[in-house]
Amino acid sequence: MEKIKAKLVLEDGSEYTGYSFGYHGSSAGEAVFNTAMNGYPESLTDPSYRGQILVATFPLIGNYGVPDSDTDGNIQKFWESDKIHISGLVVTEYSETYSHWNASKSLSDWLIEHKIPAISGLDTRALTKKIREHGCMLGKIIVDNDVEWIDPNKQNLVEQVSIKQKITYGNGKHKIVLVDCGVKNNIIRCLLNRDTTIVRVPYNYDFTNEDYDGLFISNGPGDPKMNIETINHLKKAMQIDKPIMGICLGNQLLALASGANTYKLPYGHRSHNQPVILKDTNRCFITSQNHGFAVDTSTLPNDWKILFENANDGTCEGIKHKTKPIFAAQFHPEASGGPNDTEFLFDEFIGMIEKTETRILKIE
Repeated sequence: MEKIKAKLVLEDGSEYTGYSFGYHGSSAGEAVFNTAMNGYPESLTDPSYRGQILVATFPLIGNYGVPDSDTDGNIQKFWESDKIHISGLVVTEYSETYSHWNASKSLSDWLIEHKIPAISGLDTRALTKKIREHGCMLGKIIVDNDVEWIDPNKQNLVEQVSIKQKITYGNGKHKIVLVDCGVKNNIIRCLLNRDTTIVRVPYNYDFTNEDYDGLFISNGPGDPKMNIETINHLKKAMQIDKPIMGICLGNQLLALASGANTYKLPYGHRSHNQPVILKDTNRCFITSQNHGFAVDTSTLPNDWKILFENANDGTCEGIKHKTKPIFAAQFHPEASGGPNDTEFLFDEFIGMIEKTETRILKIE
């Protein structure tokens, strides 16, 4: 197989030469790194990666292939959405051979099918150190012709990944309105496993006129401040006492709706090994994360408090209202990939709906 040269170019002018193993075309986006050791099918299909060139620090990628796009109740069984959302993939070594009971194709074939460029042969750990020192930078993977720079943070990425029409899943006793800002499929799976009916609505849908038992605000890509319609709808929903839970972008949107501020992290948190502390306890959980923005806790109103805090850098990992049944996590309790140590948060949400005593958060 003939190797085709490719290069990664960063906005500071630095260039890294390697070989193309994905779609033989060029692309642009924001270069970010992920330190997870596995889970690339889940990461690549996570809508929160929209517009980003993903740098994998784990040195060998592709050795277990890619599962097929089988569905179960209109939800992909093994992917986190129905397509790849990254703008490009950067790895140190790509494994051309793969072996896994669930694999249906190679990572290379999958990337080509979805027209996603990828480059191997780079020292991704050195590249990660550069990003850590200088912050996330715009990048381009150039295989054939050069392309224009694209700054995804200036785009309404949520609009690109959210559904366009309302969809209903399940037939459980708890009716949940799920605001789709780029929701991962495993969030839907986790809720359906807890006797729910899910009404999934677009990010800008006016859900305040819906009848529901609980409101759920999903993860998603980009700058949370761009989602003005969602924030305004949340302001109305927060005036009543129905339970609300948010994950990742949902955490930031709830904070903005409360009157707090958000800011862009230098290089974000993208991994399966982020330690978070449950505030006012000695309990630490290892979490899966994928976000580039955070809540400025100094701007939280007095009726809100920090729920979780990152043990590495002290950033906000969750908030909760002091009197109303509203809380959110900045990390991903649904994992996929990563540890599911915090999946109990879905039980806390259902417990709030059932008005039973919560086990850990003690929100009510």
